[in-house]
Amino acid sequence: MKRLLLLCWGLLLGLAGSLQAQDLVYEPKNPSFGGGNPYNYSWLLSSATAQNTIEDPSAQRSSLLNRDPLVEFQENLNRQILNLLTTRFVTSQFGEGQIREGSYNVGSYQIQVTPGSSGVVIQITDTTTGGQTTVTIPNMP
Repeated sequence: MKRLLLLCWGLLLGLAGSLQAQDLVYEPKNPSFGGGNPYNYSWLLSSATAQNTIEDPSAQRSSLLNRDPLVEFQENLNRQILNLLTTRFVTSQFGEGQIREGSYNVGSYQIQVTPGSSGVVIQITDTTTGGQTTVTIPNMP
């Protein structure tokens, strides 16, 4: 029994001398965490997006089926009127016609036209949101 045990120990020690070890090296997978493979980025992003089941409540998803035709008509009409007014303003400054000073109400927009020393100042106010835009059309020499 002692011989068998000594023989096993001898074999183990003989094999242990020929075994080699390898260093373990950490390699990150995500390129955002310093040194990851940049080709993994698109796969990681698509995988995370596919697993995301939480919807953003502030995101507005508009669908052609959910749009109200009357609202679209009103928006289209407002755009066309603003486009016509813009065309007349520019034509009066750079071409034929005259611009009239005053205040105009178009849908939910209030337009104030004021001639000044540097040109015509047009202030557009959205009465529903309170947002304002000021456009100055310079005088031509």
